[in-house]
Amino acid sequence: MKTAAKFAIVLVTAPDLKTARALAKAALQARLIACANLIPKIESHYWWHGKIESGTEVLLLLKTQKSKLAALEKLVLAKHPYDTPEFLVLSLSAGSKKYLDWQAQNS
Repeated sequence: MKTAAKFAIVLVTAPDLKTARALAKAALQARLIACANLIPKIESHYWWHGKIESGTEVLLLLKTQKSKLAALEKLVLAKHPYDTPEFLVLSLSAGSKKYLDWQAQNS
């Protein structure tokens, strides 16, 4: 195990796979993430404009370094179709040395 304090996973939801793929590709091309996992067909329930809403979305798990978070957030907000896109950062405490070394080299 290796300390992973400089890494993060960012959660972003998108309305569909086309949008999720475009966001992932843009973040990869900008070298802001090392990897994106797209999890389709999640069911989301939330408050929006004073009402409870629900819908199917795609969850993106974006693996990055904390030093890239500001630029990644800027990219997501600029390219996302939602008025208020999800952008939640989960800090990591540890991970396998080989994987974290790979992530550091690729984000």
